Amino acid sequence: MSGIGIAFFVGIVGITLLVTYFASKNTNSAQDFYTAGGGLTGWQNGIAIAGDYLSAASFLGIAGAIALTGFDGFFYSLGYLVAYLVVLYIVAEPLRNLGKYTLADMITARFNQKKIRGTAAVSSIVIVLFYMIAQLVGAGALIQLLLGIDYKFAVLIVGVMMTIYVLWGGMGATSWVQIIKAILLMLGTVIISVLVLMKFNFNILEMFSYVKTHQPHGEAYLNAGVKYTNGIDTMSMMIALVLGTAGLPHILMRFFTVKDAKTARSSVVTATWIVGIFYILTIFLGFGAAAFVGTDAILAANPAGNMAAPLLAEVLGGDILMSFICAVAFATILAVVAGLVLSGASAFGHDIYGQIIKKGKVTERQQMLAARWASLGVSAFSILLALGAQSLNVAFLVSLAFCIAASANLPVIIYTIYYKKFNTTGAMAAMLTGLITALVLVAVSPNIWSPEGTAILTGTPLFPLTNPAIVSVPLGFLAGWIGSLVGAKADAKKYAEVEVRANTGIGSSGSVDH
Repeated sequence: MSGIGIAFFVGIVGITLLVTYFASKNTNSAQDFYTAGGGLTGWQNGIAIAGDYLSAASFLGIAGAIALTGFDGFFYSLGYLVAYLVVLYIVAEPLRNLGKYTLADMITARFNQKKIRGTAAVSSIVIVLFYMIAQLVGAGALIQLLLGIDYKFAVLIVGVMMTIYVLWGGMGATSWVQIIKAILLMLGTVIISVLVLMKFNFNILEMFSYVKTHQPHGEAYLNAGVKYTNGIDTMSMMIALVLGTAGLPHILMRFFTVKDAKTARSSVVTATWIVGIFYILTIFLGFGAAAFVGTDAILAANPAGNMAAPLLAEVLGGDILMSFICAVAFATILAVVAGLVLSGASAFGHDIYGQIIKKGKVTERQQMLAARWASLGVSAFSILLALGAQSLNVAFLVSLAFCIAASANLPVIIYTIYYKKFNTTGAMAAMLTGLITALVLVAVSPNIWSPEGTAILTGTPLFPLTNPAIVSVPLGFLAGWIGSLVGAKADAKKYAEVEVRANTGIGSSGSVDH
């Protein structure tokens, strides 16, 4: 790696550490640690949400998926983008009005039960671990390519960095790291996209014609079916992507960093614009890599295609652009994993330790200490899992996290806000059914088992789909409905209180103008 590349890496790491240092001076309470004191503006939180969402899966995984499989890879971009409409219109405002720090806070606003809080916390931690593995796999591949460092040591480097951000800076540091990273990522993506279009005289049709003849799939490259030959499997993956965002703990947690629901809504609008522009530009990243890097070179660098974007940057702009893009990708991973560690730590420190073990009788110091120890635990466990997942595409790994979020978290969020007859039995049934079904079906799917030995284990998969969302999501909703019918009668007075609070903000941060 050139001196310029090292300078980019050192510069970005230095800036983020400086941000963490200053943020740590303002992190004096649990509210500061978990939600940055609720002091972010709409545009700040919107950019931070985009920074949280545009992960290694988006930048490295989707570019590689499009480069290798054409239109099938673009399914990820479509799903991730449409997902924000679900967040904007259904979840963002009620969640901000009902919650405090975590998803479990929002659910227990209606059902103040330890078992519900504990189950929601466990679900959040499982989702965080899946998502973390994807980011660490991308980080390991990236640093291995650039510095020639062994994959295992590369993962450890990122693990140490992300832990530093969370332990000392909390949500304040994490938010500003995400804002910086989102701006740099958009800048790098726009630069590459413009350079790709210049090669085709800014004629998109010319680009389409060219890529058809410069990769192995021919005409099929621009149509669906290169990778996803099973229509049901494709539909299942899209269900996970579209519905999963509204159940992701690290995204939901960002709505508590603003003062009220109105600001939360405006931050989602800002994030949607940024995310929308980025995912449109992934077309140029993927097709550009297919045209100018080539399938063989992409696969040689990383079997899952995760290095397509950095390799394209090298072809178009030499070492300088490649170094900048790789440094931005590194910052992307650091920012996202810091947010993930924080959401996992909050699920343990606030929900399990503070509210269940200590029954709410916990000092600020005790809660902060528990959150920091939980940060270390989440980081260590994620690193161990990532060491064995080097050959998996990061976009695919994230789609599994989305599946669990859509199956376990989304049903209980929707029912808590909108279903009058929803009760404790329904909440437990929805979360456990969605979580267990998703995990079991993934464990017996082609992702894990393959007769040819191309997956993690050799053998015949018992479940035919790579993403089980088409089964697990409806089962989560169905279990919540049936559980509500057979369980004790719902508290109508409590639902009326939750309904007013979810729509007006009264009782949380004060009512707001709509």
